[in-house]
Amino acid sequence: MFAEQKDIVNWEQLLDHLAERDFAVVDSAFEAILLESLKDRLDQLWQEDELEKAGIGTLGQYQIQEGIRGDYIQWLESGKHPAEEAFIQLMEEWRLLFNRGLFLNLESAEFHFAIYPEGSFYKRHLDQFKERNNRIITFILYLNPNWKAGDGGELRIYKGEEHLDIEPIYGRIVVFKSAALEHEVLPTQVKRRSLTGWFLYRPEGLSFLG
Repeated sequence: MFAEQKDIVNWEQLLDHLAERDFAVVDSAFEAILLESLKDRLDQLWQEDELEKAGIGTLGQYQIQEGIRGDYIQWLESGKHPAEEAFIQLMEEWRLLFNRGLFLNLESAEFHFAIYPEGSFYKRHLDQFKERNNRIITFILYLNPNWKAGDGGELRIYKGEEHLDIEPIYGRIVVFKSAALEHEVLPTQVKRRSLTGWFLYRPEGLSFLG
């Protein structure tokens, strides 16, 4: 079913934007059957109460802080579900393309489904831990087929004192340098679906993104 899944991405533009602006936005990059299957998988997990309340921090400092972060997540695992497996395989291709195009040393990637219930948010933060700084590129795929202006849940990214709000439109992908951009999820008025993850660095050599 998913064996021939492809992405439709202007890679030259994506890499240029990521290198020069620290982020890139790509719409309609994945085939409809994969998007629909990922959305259905996430809805199934939600209905079966398989998602867990997300926390902040890592190692011994991990804690649930609803005043900071309100989403529920489940990590993707290879071999667990056909849609998850197809996505993971596609992201492996992206990892190799990032390595070649940006002279990176990305070794692996990790991804989780996320649902923000109505009224939830994620306060301004950076996608790096003090104890571990191996997140290099953040990846977000939105799975909200009926999102419209006024529904909230926009991704707000910061560059100094300026900010940009990105709408969580169905099929939209946002990638950015994990250590460069503080960001937040604005309060959502409806259930907000996404698939989020990070391309990870192995600690050797130099990288183009720094």
